[in-house]
Amino acid sequence: MKSFEFLSKKREKKPRNCGITMVLDKGLGLETAGSLMDISGEYVDYLKFGWGTSIVHEQDIIKAKVEMYKSHDITPYTGGTLFELAYMNGKLDEFFKEAHYLGFPAIEISDGSTNISHEDKLECIRKAKDDGFEVLSEVGKKDPVLDKELTLDERIKQMQDELDAGSSLIIVEAREGGKNIGIFDSAGKAKEDEIDYILDKIDGNKILWEAPNKDQQVFFILKLGNTVNLGNVSSDDITSLETLRRGLRGDTLGKL
Repeated sequence: MKSFEFLSKKREKKPRNCGITMVLDKGLGLETAGSLMDISGEYVDYLKFGWGTSIVHEQDIIKAKVEMYKSHDITPYTGGTLFELAYMNGKLDEFFKEAHYLGFPAIEISDGSTNISHEDKLECIRKAKDDGFEVLSEVGKKDPVLDKELTLDERIKQMQDELDAGSSLIIVEAREGGKNIGIFDSAGKAKEDEIDYILDKIDGNKILWEAPNKDQQVFFILKLGNTVNLGNVSSDDITSLETLRRGLRGDTLGKL
């Protein structure tokens, strides 16, 4: 039983279809990650092994972390940059094979750092699904100049196409910093009119909003409720975000 549980709003238990939290693992040690999940694992739904971090650590450590996360009913997955690297080098089959070997049940497919045609990206989503993976796909570019070339309607079309191709969730690019990318301006403030426009076209339960900063998390929770899907959350902020979702912090107290 949790302390003072009678004062807290209830949250849907896992597996959740909404109110999803995706956390970014930037290279946590096994023991550190395990201790963190022991106290906060019930608040995490997806765990992304960021970028190409899996390459620079030993296979045994990656496998052990993957199994540890899965033991907490968390879906660990490879970051989109790792997929892009495999695609760039013509190594998709090898990439899928090793991801299976390491125990990853899901992968991210993106084109944020490379030039992949939209049709090729859709085919990669279908191929990964056929190979047995859950797919999360990301829409948007990591370069702010290139990202601004995407119109809102083009972004929405890509999102729907990728859902139709088999992605379970569409990640809206915001990078780790959450500024000057996608639906965030140069100060990190959300562009509310663009968010409303997207939500008018796409099912919000299928969108994972990258919101690495506290103010962004507060914005989404107050606007869309504590069942909004949020991603790129720092491993240091798991408990902090959960208290925001439950109205246990001044920013959301009495407002949900």
